[in-house]
Amino acid sequence: MDPISLQLDTKNLWSCLVRLLSKDPEWLNAKVKFFLPNMDLGSGNEALDPTQRVILQLKELYTQGPATWETFIHCVCMELEVPLELEVPLLSTWGHGDGFPSQLEDDEDSQPESQLQHGVKRPLQSCGSSPRPKQSRKQQLELAKRYLKLLRTSAQQRYSGRIPGPGQPLAFQQAYIPPILQWHRATAPFNTQEGALMGDPKTEDGTDVSIRDLFNTRADKGPRVRVLLGKAGMGKTTLAHWLRQKWADGQLDRFQALFLFEFRQLNLITSVLTLPQLLFDLYLSPEAGPEAVFQYLEENADGVLLIFDGLDEAFQPCSSRETADSEALGPALALFSNLCRGTLLPGCWVMATSRPGKLPACLPTEAATVHMWGFDGPRVEEYVGRFFSDRPSQEAALAELRADGHLRSLCAVPALCRVACICLHHLLPGSSPGQSAALLPTVTQTYVQMVHALGPHVYLSAKSLMGLCEVALRGLETGKVIFSAGDIPPPTMAFGAALGLLTSFCICTGPGHQETGYAFLHLSLQEFFAALHLMASPEVDKDALTRHVTLNSRWVLRTKARLGLLDHLPSFLAGLASSACRRFLSHLAQQDEVWVGAKQAAVVQALRKLATRRLTGPKVVELCHCVSETQEPELAGLMARSLPCQLPFHNFPLTHADLAALTNILGHRNAPIHLNFEGCPLEPCCPEALAGCGQVENLSFKSRKCGDAFAEALSRSLPTMESLKNLGLAGSKITARGISHLVKALPLCPQLEEVSFQDNQLKDRDVLNIVKILPRLPRLRKLDLSRNNVSVWTLLRLTEVAVMCPTVRTLQVGKAELIFLLSSPTETAAELPGAPELQESAGQRKEAPSRSLALRLQECQLGVHEVEMLIAQLQKCPHLDEVDLSGNQLEDEGCRLMAEAAPQLRITGKLDLSDNGLSVDGLHQVLSAVSTCRTLTELHISLLRKTVVLTFASEPEEQAGMHKSAVFLDSLVPQTPSELPLRSQEIRLTHCGLQARHLELLCKALGGSCHLGHLDLSGNTLGDEGAAQLAQLLPGLGPLQSLNLNENGLSLDAVFGLAQCFSTLQWVLQLDISFESQRVILRGDRRGRDLSAGGSLPEFPAGAHFSGSGQHCIPRSFCLRECQLEPLSLLRLCETLEKCPGPLEVTLSCEVLSDQSLETLLHRLSRLPQLSLLQLSQTGLPPRSPLMLAALFSLCPRVQKVDLRSLHHATLHFRSSEEQAGGCCGRFTGCGLSQEHVEPLCWLLGKCDDLSHLDLSANLLGDDGLRCLLEHLPRVPISGSLDLSHNSISQESALCLVEMLPSCPGVQEASVNLGSEQSFWIHFSRQEEAGKTLRLSECSFGPEHVPRLATGLSQAPQLTELTLTQCCLGLEQLTVLLSLVRWPKGLLSLRVEEPWVGRAGVLALLEACAQASGNVTKISISETQQQLCIQLEFPHQENSEAVALRLAHCDLGSHHSLLVSQLMETCTRLQQLSLSQVNLCDDASSLLLRSLLLSLSALKKFRLTSSCVSSEGLAHLTSGLSHCHHLEELDLSNNQFGEEDTRVLLGALEGKQWLKRLDLSHLPLGGSTLAVLTQGLSHMTLLQSLRLSRNGIGDIGCCHLSKALRAATSLEELGLSHNQIGDTGAQHLAAVLPGLPELRKIDLVSCEIDNQTTKPLAANFVLCPALEEILLSWNLLGDEAAAELAGVLPRMGRLKRVDLEKNRITARGAWLLVEGLAQGSSIQVIRLWNNPIPPSMAQRLQSQEPRLDFAFFHNRPQAPRGT
Repeated sequence: MDPISLQLDTKNLWSCLVRLLSKDPEWLNAKVKFFLPNMDLGSGNEALDPTQRVILQLKELYTQGPATWETFIHCVCMELEVPLELEVPLLSTWGHGDGFPSQLEDDEDSQPESQLQHGVKRPLQSCGSSPRPKQSRKQQLELAKRYLKLLRTSAQQRYSGRIPGPGQPLAFQQAYIPPILQWHRATAPFNTQEGALMGDPKTEDGTDVSIRDLFNTRADKGPRVRVLLGKAGMGKTTLAHWLRQKWADGQLDRFQALFLFEFRQLNLITSVLTLPQLLFDLYLSPEAGPEAVFQYLEENADGVLLIFDGLDEAFQPCSSRETADSEALGPALALFSNLCRGTLLPGCWVMATSRPGKLPACLPTEAATVHMWGFDGPRVEEYVGRFFSDRPSQEAALAELRADGHLRSLCAVPALCRVACICLHHLLPGSSPGQSAALLPTVTQTYVQMVHALGPHVYLSAKSLMGLCEVALRGLETGKVIFSAGDIPPPTMAFGAALGLLTSFCICTGPGHQETGYAFLHLSLQEFFAALHLMASPEVDKDALTRHVTLNSRWVLRTKARLGLLDHLPSFLAGLASSACRRFLSHLAQQDEVWVGAKQAAVVQALRKLATRRLTGPKVVELCHCVSETQEPELAGLMARSLPCQLPFHNFPLTHADLAALTNILGHRNAPIHLNFEGCPLEPCCPEALAGCGQVENLSFKSRKCGDAFAEALSRSLPTMESLKNLGLAGSKITARGISHLVKALPLCPQLEEVSFQDNQLKDRDVLNIVKILPRLPRLRKLDLSRNNVSVWTLLRLTEVAVMCPTVRTLQVGKAELIFLLSSPTETAAELPGAPELQESAGQRKEAPSRSLALRLQECQLGVHEVEMLIAQLQKCPHLDEVDLSGNQLEDEGCRLMAEAAPQLRITGKLDLSDNGLSVDGLHQVLSAVSTCRTLTELHISLLRKTVVLTFASEPEEQAGMHKSAVFLDSLVPQTPSELPLRSQEIRLTHCGLQARHLELLCKALGGSCHLGHLDLSGNTLGDEGAAQLAQLLPGLGPLQSLNLNENGLSLDAVFGLAQCFSTLQWVLQLDISFESQRVILRGDRRGRDLSAGGSLPEFPAGAHFSGSGQHCIPRSFCLRECQLEPLSLLRLCETLEKCPGPLEVTLSCEVLSDQSLETLLHRLSRLPQLSLLQLSQTGLPPRSPLMLAALFSLCPRVQKVDLRSLHHATLHFRSSEEQAGGCCGRFTGCGLSQEHVEPLCWLLGKCDDLSHLDLSANLLGDDGLRCLLEHLPRVPISGSLDLSHNSISQESALCLVEMLPSCPGVQEASVNLGSEQSFWIHFSRQEEAGKTLRLSECSFGPEHVPRLATGLSQAPQLTELTLTQCCLGLEQLTVLLSLVRWPKGLLSLRVEEPWVGRAGVLALLEACAQASGNVTKISISETQQQLCIQLEFPHQENSEAVALRLAHCDLGSHHSLLVSQLMETCTRLQQLSLSQVNLCDDASSLLLRSLLLSLSALKKFRLTSSCVSSEGLAHLTSGLSHCHHLEELDLSNNQFGEEDTRVLLGALEGKQWLKRLDLSHLPLGGSTLAVLTQGLSHMTLLQSLRLSRNGIGDIGCCHLSKALRAATSLEELGLSHNQIGDTGAQHLAAVLPGLPELRKIDLVSCEIDNQTTKPLAANFVLCPALEEILLSWNLLGDEAAAELAGVLPRMGRLKRVDLEKNRITARGAWLLVEGLAQGSSIQVIRLWNNPIPPSMAQRLQSQEPRLDFAFFHNRPQAPRGT
């Protein structure tokens, strides 16, 4: 019996299993290949009996261990049709770990050696440290040959399966379709003599790189490294295996050996490796002689290719040390680094694949990088065609693909294309057209459909699928992508193998250590199953789920031990959040759809938060994928709205799928967006994803990776983007083929406004082809072709296009610039001059100027021949704004040709010929060529700075047309075109090396100019000889406006020679010379040449004079600075200026002017009768200069004003001979004048007939000098003012001034401030006036100064007003002063402003007033303003009534009685008592005030405002006022009284029939109070002013008031502001207006007056003939009220002001007021600020009627029109 049957006691079970598997040997082969990847199933086993082969294969599986055998049994029961009676014992016996036997291995020894062979691999033998035996060369070659054959055989066996089983990678089940490859960075990687050259970056865009392209190079030495970059699913691993398969088939014949490593496997190696160990121990070991084989590989390294797949998965950092020793130990990545750098196996080829990101530093900089872009459209169709074997399926699948753009976009990724084909293979049978593709709307749902497609032959167990999902998530979280048999439960492993979701391979964890590893077919598949676990597992809550919804940047940062393996996980989670996946997730999770929906909502909410953030470009793209996967329109709309209007993408790769996701999101956006792609590697076909995107307004690409294929794809999308205005494609590698596609597409985009093809290496023909489409783009504004290769010949073709194309406005060509600026033909009308209000006739429209062109051809290597051709072209252009030919090679001849042609070219701007090699001889030729050009306005030539610029104006005929269209034609004198003044020319020949010998020829060339205005010859070398010669030649040039001779080396003799031009040249008005800086300028009148041509007179300057005949005389000015003026020089200068016609202004400036020089100058002034101004500025003057200048008033009677400041600035003003003599002014400030100068100065000034003003401020007079000056002051005839401020004076000077007042009869007012202001002013008057005013501020008087001050005041009876402000005068000193001042007769007003006034109280202040020596006639107290005003009358007189009253109080014996008696005696003649902001709450003050009022029979004015008074005090006050029967003015406003107190106070109005002014504002006037007021007003027949503001007066109050005012026929002012006047009240008020014939002002501000209320008021305003001012601001007046007012305005002859601020008047109402004013009115202003009138309309109304004022501040009143 068989040993196995004996051991297991299951003889029948084993034999049944063998018989079952013998029926399907192919299935068994596939499973053995899956579990034993390296086992040879080829020729060695074909000789065996089929049953023996099955037994052998089962035993090999059995020996792998219990996990493998258990998994295999599960595969048998899951995939094959196993009878139930066999399946149960199989699973019960071998389907779990307990049933695995222990002695099966004993039978292995009985099997022959040949049957146990595991392929061609030899037993492992380490090559790391064994000694190398000596072998002959022939033996080495034989060993190497046998190893190379073994290497190729091994690769052939790896890919030799005719019918791949489930374990084999999906990519090899069909014929391979290579993806798009595109060069990214390379150092000449191609040999132009070999094979296909489609990838040459210098000729094409690098797409469709062939295999030969990948491994061609011109470099024979150094590292040959290729890096293939591609996103997940692009086919990097597939390409690596395909290259190995092609090599095994002999197609890559240039390589003798090819090694393929995967970093995901190399990461499992923990021990250090040498290169021989890597090649022989871990890959394939030679049969013998590994040292000889390795030596052969080293000697033939150029034929060795090492492929490293998954460089991005390498964990270990690169080693920093380099070594050429192959035995050196290091990690796998260090070996890779040394291979790349050529330190190991120098000359070999290394190719690595990686996801895009930050590549490791171990890669050499010269490594060539290739991007893998997946499939384009033809490749997708080819792949689909090969996937489906039968033709009907092919056609059906291709129809689905062509009908669904999203499916085509999805299939651009090869891995997804494979998945989609599997789904279509499953869905197409039995489905209608289009239905299958509809089931694949997203990547996630495509994966879901793939699971369904792979599962029909296997029961799709939710438990098994969830087990696989758990394995996937656990692996991603731990960074594991390769699993061992123990990592995956056997049922789960069997399930994954049955569906073909797992792949297996042999892995080496070190020398001699091998095992089978398992992995998901693709990393994205593992991420998909991980996302399924997160969504369907009950163990994952919402918080844990949303933590995985994150966005990662595309750049891979190698700062962590493992890379991010969860890149696609958020996208899969978003896709599973779609409602379409709810049913599938519900089945998988064994939960209801509500539970699933809650998880889906959590994912959507997390995405919603991300959608509102500002993200970088990579994260925006990733979020677009996630949002698109959800199929949530509301979420897509939220993200679309949150995107900024400028969306940049910089330096990360983008695929067709990325742009398709972005386009999908933009489809939910309404606003336009600008997309800018800069430095991004772009898949060539990705522009196709933008097709139909109507939201993109600006699209810009800047990348060297864009080529012809990209341009072709872009050309297909452009016509579908209807909103696109700006298109940019810069820095690419487009050739003629790509341009041809774009040229065909651009005319289909008529909405384009700007197109840029910068820096694209375009050739001449390409540029011309682009320019040809300009007429077909009607809205194009700019075409940028800068930084391309354009020849001179092509440049001339472009200028021809610019001249002929009517929309081209500017052609800008520079060294790296080529730009067309265009405008639509409809813009011509908008450019016409003139105001928009002017209506043009049809004839005028025909005369509109045609378009003009600006042509700038800078640094284009143009020569004389090209200029001739250019001139011929430009003569066809009607108008040229500008022609710039700077930086070319025209030289003298070319510049002459352009200058001669300029008058015929109709240039209206500038012609720039700078930097063209012009010489001095050529300068004369240019001058002669343009001398007669009437349109030339400026010529600037500087040979040193290589500047040649000619500026032109329009033709005189065009100027005439412009004058006709001017807005202010009505103010100009009509002129015919021939009469229009020509604009003066400006010729600037600076730094040209001109000498005196050139002047004659130069002036001859300039003499032909008919309107030369400005001549600039600065920066030349004319010298004195040239200046003298030029002075003789100037008359031949006609009248100039300016002549500039700066920097010409002129001496002082040349200056004096030029000064003679004042007498020889009539046009010279100003000669400005700065000697040190060599600045010499002669100026004339701005329109001097126009005057000579009969033009109109210019405006008169401020200093202009008129001759006796009334003719205008413009002053001439001579200015000489920075020159040492000696007496002889000044004498010669004055002699020269004597011949100059007047008036003349002279300005001199030098460092120091000596006494002798100043004296010489001043003595010569009398010989210059034409001199009007002499100014010595920034000149050091001698100390005696004040006296010398003061003597001028007598020496030179024409001197009008002398102004000397700080001994550095002196100005003398002179009268003309025609002016009458008048007052003189002297100003000597900061001159150091002291006491010793006072007497001689006064003696000199005393000789002046009339000195109106004298300023001696900021000197050193002091108290003594001031006293001396005041003593001599009567000798000085001052009639105006004297300023002595800032002269270091003290109180002594102030007291001295008081004492000197009687001896100065002409003094009218004096003011002294000894504080920080330090002012001292005395004002004089010609007439002897009655009173004098003295103001003393901050004088700090002490008690000792008061008697002296009083004595001085007593000796000055002419003084009428004295103000003492903050002079430290206390209450006691004031009392003393009042008692000591005594006059024989007169009135003295004393005002004291001290801080203590506000604290002293009324009682104390009145007590001080009682001590006055004269009668007090006025008292005014303001505690807040800290002010006390007293008026004294001398001599003191006693009133008999006061005596009687005093005697009546003498028995009291109290201080109060004594004070009352003193006040009665002192204030018996008091006429005005004013109390403001005082406190009268104490009985003593109010009783004193009552007693005082009882004695004031002559009191006429009483004011009590803003004060605090108690009720008792108010009763006392009322009692006192009741006896003041002669009151004419009573002001009780702004007091806080109650209604009862007010009623009591108004009782004092009884009997006041003499009252003229009454102010009761802010007092509450209720019913009873108003009755008292009405009763009092009825007797006031002389009342002129009544103010009742803020009194709470309503309709009833107006009724009472109207009755009371009937007797006030003399009323001139009525103020009722801030009351509540209604319609009834307005009618009562209007009824009384006709009875007020003297009324001048009525104030109704803020009285709630509306349109209805205005009607009766406006009607009766007319009946007030004297009314001048109406205030109605801050009311509710509208247009209806404005109409009422406008109707009465013409009938009010004396009305001057109407205030309507802050109302509701609109522009219509304002216009009615304008119409009312137009009918005739004396109104000066109507205020309309803050009404609802737009500013533009207000401006128009004010221009129509200036008397309307809309400003916040009051403007100056406008005089009425016609006055």
